[in-house]
Amino acid sequence: MFESFNRKPLPEGQFEAWLEDGRSHALGYHYLLIIWNELDSKYHVQYLQERSEVLDYKTSAVEVVIAAYDVYSESRIQLH
Repeated sequence: MFESFNRKPLPEGQFEAWLEDGRSHALGYHYLLIIWNELDSKYHVQYLQERSEVLDYKTSAVEVVIAAYDVYSESRIQLH
């Protein structure tokens, strides 16, 4: 999942765990961003409550937003 020439694939189990964590969180997150950190060479997740936050999310110079998902419908959100 999310393979590219300089990124390792994201394990499907990790993706599923992130979706479940977002759904079960007390703050009521609705969206998750999958972020690749070039410095750490690792994927990270960022949970968000509002769709507008997905489109306005700012990353650092070493981070790249790979994908965004609705944690309930599991549908991918178009970023651009």
